[in-house]
Amino acid sequence: MKLRCEGAGTEYDFSHVALVFDGTPYQDAFSQKNNKTVLETLKHKRYAKLKNEVLTKYPESLEKPLGLFLLELKRRKDVFYERFLNRYGDLIYSQFRIENSSFLDSRGVYAYLVEDELKYIGRCKDSMRKRINQGYGKIYPKNCYVDGQTTNCHLNARIAAERNEVTLWFHEMELEEEIESLEKALIREFQPPWNIQRG
Repeated sequence: MKLRCEGAGTEYDFSHVALVFDGTPYQDAFSQKNNKTVLETLKHKRYAKLKNEVLTKYPESLEKPLGLFLLELKRRKDVFYERFLNRYGDLIYSQFRIENSSFLDSRGVYAYLVEDELKYIGRCKDSMRKRINQGYGKIYPKNCYVDGQTTNCHLNARIAAERNEVTLWFHEMELEEEIESLEKALIREFQPPWNIQRG
């Protein structure tokens, strides 16, 4: 695949990178975060604003594991649980990875397409192994919370919804400044919807 950046007057070659999906899509990932109780969580500055409301409305739940407590609220249709999560923290996710060893340790700029329509441009300044296999490709429970990885949850959910049509493309680069510059230029040029809606 080629992407032409009119601003730079340059065309860039992107190689197809096969995505391997494991298992079926899953939900309620947030419910597996049970290393702290509700009360312990409320001591963290990101959750302090919820403390008084929790103490008033759910005093019997303070010693419960956090994920279990939130899942109970969700099942009771009590939307208060959402206030602990980031805006993409309660979606349907998939687990996926790349296996092709020629890309695992590479860095550069990547693109997600759905049925040949460009949906997202991103940069990878460490390695594709970290960015995909250990990042977007697996949503850990902690990612779902307000102090978690909003972008990982957002992209994984988008990819999960399009798993039969989504493809990953990659342009290898070495210099961090050039990687960042090309990512910004391509986003400006193409305005990919998943970048714009991430907000």
